[in-house]
This record gives sequence, C-alpha cells and structure tokens, in this order.
Amino acid sequence: MIFRKIDYLNLLPFHMFLKRRLKSSSERSAWQRHGSVPSSVNRAFFGRRVDAAVISSVKSRGLKCTDMGIVADGEVRSVLLLPGSFEKDSESDTSNALAKALGLEGKVIIGDKALHYYLGDNPEGIDLAAEWKRRYKLPFVFARLCAHPRYFKRIEKLSKEFLSKPQKVPIYILKKKAMEHGISCKDLKEYLALIYYRIGWRERRSLGRFLWLTKRSGL
Repeated sequence: MIFRKIDYLNLLPFHMFLKRRLKSSSERSAWQRHGSVPSSVNRAFFGRRVDAAVISSVKSRGLKCTDMGIVADGEVRSVLLLPGSFEKDSESDTSNALAKALGLEGKVIIGDKALHYYLGDNPEGIDLAAEWKRRYKLPFVFARLCAHPRYFKRIEKLSKEFLSKPQKVPIYILKKKAMEHGISCKDLKEYLALIYYRIGWRERRSLGRFLWLTKRSGL
C-alpha cells in the first residue's frame, strides 16, 4: 500500500502514529518518500498513483473516507486571506474554495508561509477557519482520510486506532520540527492545539454545508 502524506505541521501527530503502525519497511519507505502539498496529493490520489491519503475536503465528495480528518473549531492560523484581488494558493484546493464559498476576495496563503505571516504579528489578513466559525457556528473540515476501495478497511481500522487515544508528540520531535519550519516550539504546540482530527456530527454537518456551497458556486 502506498500512502502519500501531506508535508504540513498540522498532521504531525498522525505522521508519528503512522511511523509506528505501517507494517512493512517498504510501506514506511514509500510513505516517507511520497510527501507533498495538498493539491499534489489530491492529483496523485485521483491518478491512482497512491492508495490512501488525506484528501482536501472539497475534493472528497463521493470518495470512501473515514471519520478522521483535519479540523479546526475557530482560529487555525495556517489558512489566511490577505487583502487584494483574488489569488489562489497553488498548494491548496480546499482553502481556495473556502474563500470563494465565503464570498471573500484576497490572496489565499496556507501552510508555513501563512503561519509565519501570522506569527509575524501582521495586522492584515482573515483567518478563514475563524470566519467560517463566525458565520456558521461550526468547525471547519479541511481534509479527510480517504482510500481506494481495496484498501479502505485497513485505512479505516488505522483511523479508528489513531482516534481512540490522544497522540502525544515527544518534545524532541516538537523541537526538531519547530526548528525545521522556522518557528518556536511554543508556537508549534499552540498551533497543534488548534487542530483536531475526529469528524463527528457537527463536522459532518459543516462539511455538508461547505460542499453544498461549493457545488452551488460551481467549484
């Protein structure tokens, strides 16, 4: 099984879990080798170059997905809209669609560059997850763990195991990742505290509204 990962900090606890749970050395090697940004992961999944991945929620309609994803109930800090005319972030699918679904104009930035912008105390910019929460009083689902049918049962089992207990990231890993991404360990811990992974009824309701809005807008 080839599992492609998103190389973003918001999935660090899941990456640590997979590193322990992927069975064979070839699977672990493939997972570590096949890392990329969300839009690239989406293309690889639909091109069947990988068997399972965390897929952008806007692209997950009709897929076999688990109850695990990337969720923020309010501020997320790594998905921002800066003032100006509309400009997509090439790394994103969901965040670009979210800005459009909210009827907002501006430059979308995600990932490290958005987090660095936020941590730089820049006064401008809209946190899109916070704006979604303000309007709809619901958390926002950025992505979902999905798999092609042949591998779905195994991926579903892994997701349930991951969600069954809190996943702690060792401090030495936090320090290492913070240094790699150019932020402090304190900022990384605060950021990870904004993210959770279980998709329950509120999250499904929010996802349904988002997918309806994007479909209505032709996104």
